[in-house]
Amino acid sequence: MEGLKKSFGRQIIWEDVTFTIPAGQISALLGPSGTGKSVFLKNLIGLLRPDRGHVWVDGVDVPELHERRLHDLRRRFGVLFQDGALFGSMSVYDNVAFPLREHTKLKEHRVREITMSKMELVGLLGAENKLPGEISGGMRKRAGLARALVLDPEILLVDEPDSGLDPVRTSYLNQLFADINAETGATILIVTHDIGTARVLPDNLGLLFRRGLVAFGPREMMLTSRDPAVTQFFNARREGPIGMAEEKDAAALGLEDAGWHATAKPAPIPPQIMPSSGRPRPFQQRPGRWLQAHGLQAPPGSFIDDEGRDWLVDWDRLTRR
Repeated sequence: MEGLKKSFGRQIIWEDVTFTIPAGQISALLGPSGTGKSVFLKNLIGLLRPDRGHVWVDGVDVPELHERRLHDLRRRFGVLFQDGALFGSMSVYDNVAFPLREHTKLKEHRVREITMSKMELVGLLGAENKLPGEISGGMRKRAGLARALVLDPEILLVDEPDSGLDPVRTSYLNQLFADINAETGATILIVTHDIGTARVLPDNLGLLFRRGLVAFGPREMMLTSRDPAVTQFFNARREGPIGMAEEKDAAALGLEDAGWHATAKPAPIPPQIMPSSGRPRPFQQRPGRWLQAHGLQAPPGSFIDDEGRDWLVDWDRLTRR
């Protein structure tokens, strides 16, 4: 992304957004409600066009594509929409199979093989004949994810996957994203406001705020940042520039300023989710590597999991190398 700006009428959603999503990695884009996270995803795949700027995918500028070439490019993307976006009158199986029937000329037996394999991947075997209204919200999200995966996309875009899910099912879904990246090598971009997901799943994090991108970079960089907005958001604190409205007024910030820098210490960095295989994903880094390379110390208590295992010290043993 290079110099992106998007507005609706006089309302500027964001402007001058520039960053690169690393191929083959899991990235997450966060921000307070109303900062245009979902709008950003729609600009990436050409459902909306930016007012100015570029979205480069392997040298191709998405906003400049005509409809036919844009249609071809979209086949490289899988998209999980916030509510699953399933067809209510179709069975779960037919929803998942839909892209294969729409975009390929595969025989039906091959469509079934692929569809059932993706449903197995997301844990939906046995639900294929049910209608979307007959399954839970979490199952609908998994069905939407299976549908996003049937064309084996190079890039997977995920809009608020944890919306409406309880913490346990969110944890299962996060594990699934880690496993998909490990198995397929797909580039995954997750839009969310859930800091629980952001702290343990992605390789990279970004924060949208005040109509722009505050920062984007490796997880360890963002979780130890001293930028007031980044520190406040990723540590879920009241003190800082983010208020009930998107921005606090100058008076409120002035009252906080004296004590802000004394309290704005990053919380311990949790261990990153490992694939179910127990082996690191191709681009998953050893804990503390970014910090060490930049001469920084992790906050006390970092990289220790709920079982008391220290992933910084015991990485080789815990990853079964």
